[in-house]
Amino acid sequence: MTSVDFDPFSREFFDDPFATYARMREEAPCFHSDRWDFYAFSRFADIVAIHLDTENFTSTHGLIYEHLIDPDFDPGINRSMIMMDPPEHNRYRRLVSRSFTPRAMAGYRDKVRVLIRSYLDPLMDQDGFDMVEDFAAPFPVEIICAILGVPEADRQMIRLQTDAMLHREEGQSEASPAQIEAAIGQAVYFLDFVATKRKRPAEDMCSALIEARLETEDGDLVSLTDDEIAGFCSLLGAAGSETVTKALGNATVLFHRNPAEWQKVCDDPSKIDGAVEEVLRYWAPSQYQGRLSVNETQWHGVRIPPGKPVFLVTGAANHDPREFVNPELFDIERRQRLALSFGHGVHVCIGAALARMECAVALDEIRNRWPNFTVVEDGLERVQMSNVAGFSRVPVIV
Repeated sequence: MTSVDFDPFSREFFDDPFATYARMREEAPCFHSDRWDFYAFSRFADIVAIHLDTENFTSTHGLIYEHLIDPDFDPGINRSMIMMDPPEHNRYRRLVSRSFTPRAMAGYRDKVRVLIRSYLDPLMDQDGFDMVEDFAAPFPVEIICAILGVPEADRQMIRLQTDAMLHREEGQSEASPAQIEAAIGQAVYFLDFVATKRKRPAEDMCSALIEARLETEDGDLVSLTDDEIAGFCSLLGAAGSETVTKALGNATVLFHRNPAEWQKVCDDPSKIDGAVEEVLRYWAPSQYQGRLSVNETQWHGVRIPPGKPVFLVTGAANHDPREFVNPELFDIERRQRLALSFGHGVHVCIGAALARMECAVALDEIRNRWPNFTVVEDGLERVQMSNVAGFSRVPVIV
């Protein structure tokens, strides 16, 4: 019997769970929570295997705890391909994947740089600012919403709704009224948005999805419903606004605490892509992904019954010494065999190439402006979210 206590609703989890992760990997690689009745995996190889095992671990019952414990869970108008398993998932993914290939992202790079500069240039005359509030929070949602075709006036609203949907108070395992209200508001917004695009299509992803045809299991071609398209848009809007924000806030703190690594970036921009990968590994923006067990399985001597919530703790796997040499060292020249921070297998993040590119361009622009910066450590504030980790405030002196 282990004394490890992994509680994803605790203050420890929001602030710094890595000591707990280390004990989980060694003492309870298949951890069972007596309090919450979920199972959690923390070793790299196990998480890779489960990502590939949709027969025993399904995404169709939701991805967060309150969904996974609800026997009557129905995503309704919020259902999207992230809550599908193959082969259904594969058919839907093909519809949007062409917009997120590395080649497609290269076409967005110049536009992303122009937008990033529009946020950073006004900060040049200041002695200090907040890297998250003034920069990393507002710009990513502008990019993903532009791809979707969301009007400029509505884009920051999408970000604020997403933040409200993901927020958790310490000890809170189920959605609050404010979270439910934000989720409904975003769902209604995107349904109205899709209806408007049907009347007035344009050169954007939403219009392309309206025109797209999905091949059914019988080989028929059918149009997507407004609910399905709205689900796509809501998923992409939320993921596209959160991941980059958290990654850049994390990067700012990590480089402040590891100035020699930041100097490498300043001296040699060819190291930026590696720096992005190491930031994502060291402090993964998404700390865990949820699944529901379908069949009884056994892992490390622990029986997992069917119908139980299962968490794939990426944040722990990314520090597994079985996979990484000296994993607690922040090293931008590290070579990774396999990156897990954007998921793996069928559910690898479809916007990963876009997120990586945004982070790389942002770090390049920051190094050009502020090769020397200092984080005001006592001003740091972390987010409290269901499975997203990072900072809501990162004040810097430049």
